[in-house]
Amino acid sequence: MDLENLLSQLPIFTMAVLFFCLFFAFSFLSRRHTHKPGARKEPPEAGGAWPLIGHLHLLGGPQPPHVTLGNMADKYGPIFTIRIGGRKNLIVSNSELTKECFTVNDIAFAGRPKTVAFEVLGYDYAIFSLNSYGSYWRDLRKTAIVEVLSNHKIHMNSHVMLSEVKTAMKDSYNNKSMVATEMAKWFGEISLNVLFRLVVGKRFTGHSEENEKMRNALRNFFDLAASFVVGDAIPWLRWLDLDGGEKAMKKTAKELDEFMHTWLDEHRRRSKNRGEEGDYMDALISNVDQASNGLDVDAIIKATCVTLLLAGTDTTTGTLTWALALLLNNRHVLNKVIHELDTQIGKNRTASDTDLKNLVYLQAVVKETLRLYPPVVLNVPHQSMKDCVVGGYHIPAGTQLWNNISKIQRDPTLYDDPLEFRPERFLTTHKDIDLRGQHFELIPFGAGRRMCPGMSFGLQMVQLTLANVLHGFDIVTVDGKPVDMVERSGLTNAKANPLEVILTPRLSAEAYA
Repeated sequence: MDLENLLSQLPIFTMAVLFFCLFFAFSFLSRRHTHKPGARKEPPEAGGAWPLIGHLHLLGGPQPPHVTLGNMADKYGPIFTIRIGGRKNLIVSNSELTKECFTVNDIAFAGRPKTVAFEVLGYDYAIFSLNSYGSYWRDLRKTAIVEVLSNHKIHMNSHVMLSEVKTAMKDSYNNKSMVATEMAKWFGEISLNVLFRLVVGKRFTGHSEENEKMRNALRNFFDLAASFVVGDAIPWLRWLDLDGGEKAMKKTAKELDEFMHTWLDEHRRRSKNRGEEGDYMDALISNVDQASNGLDVDAIIKATCVTLLLAGTDTTTGTLTWALALLLNNRHVLNKVIHELDTQIGKNRTASDTDLKNLVYLQAVVKETLRLYPPVVLNVPHQSMKDCVVGGYHIPAGTQLWNNISKIQRDPTLYDDPLEFRPERFLTTHKDIDLRGQHFELIPFGAGRRMCPGMSFGLQMVQLTLANVLHGFDIVTVDGKPVDMVERSGLTNAKANPLEVILTPRLSAEAYA
């Protein structure tokens, strides 16, 4: 809605605001009046809430929300609540309380909230990772693991990862001029092509108008999925779409659906009997043969394919970009990685998936990158499906849970010099800590029954790609200056500014063939 139209409706809007302010004031006074001594203790609420919108205005500033919430934790403690409109949100910022959430209270917090973004962008909650806990989520998650994300499938498809990495390396090798390479795009091409080959059976390369449109739609999805819109805070005013957020979501959702609809029609026209060479969409066509959860078959198939494309591209690209940025700012660490690669692989070939188990220092670099810059700094929100207790506090059913993963993984009580990039910590003091959701001081993929099912796939993608780019090229920044580490807001954690470098081949010519 433009400003002129909004102003024309100002009297109605003003009366609505006054009505709701009176409503909330009356509700608040009623709660105070009915509160009795000995009532169950709830976590402290952060100060600064406004009528109607609660703390929403504090999360829309120039710094990412996880930084704002981390600053609040310094003031209010590791467990507190905020209100987004009328919704109560529990913010947990330390490892012990997080462990309590995803062990003894794992089932209680297995729900997902209903948000405008999840509804509009998620095919009316058909994306299983955004759907509530239940049989629909379990069945589609199982299909994704069996068909793409299991260790068996990762091993079977390792040639797809390797071929895309080598294609990107060969293109850079053939371009021997000192041309700057924007690494988020370079890594993004690899991630996109791997996922597209596995999910819809095609490469997605080049810079056609159609491909750029798809890339922008994927990028917009992550930005919009993490946004707080007025419709979430004040559902009664959703129809006004005062911030234009829902309009932008519908545009992005339409663009993504057009691509998915085209590919689904192509797969159905092939009428191909799925065999070992079939892609993920073929598997879904074979396995999803009836409506479920109030959704038709096509919506389920398209939404489930979108899930894998989205989950595997932006997160992998972001982690690789952060890893390279950290290494360029810490040349002594980069030199150790290169020494390990040269020792284990030599200079006449590129790295393969079978080399990864021997690259222990590279694995420590990846762990330390994921500690400092987890793919998702605030986990996708959970919602309590029943009353529970966390840290001695009563948490009512319907409370949204946000774990500040960035804050947890930079806790000085868990890590010495937590802001420093020190991969060695995972070879010495923290060598027994893994990434599989059992050690709550390091949970970049989440924890509990709703942790990311693509963890093994993502780790292999990151390690294989990073090993090859570091082994295959001498890398320097374009201007010779340190890389800035400014974060941008979004569902995934990405650099705000491009990382532009010069790639100079360092292996024998045969290695790039």
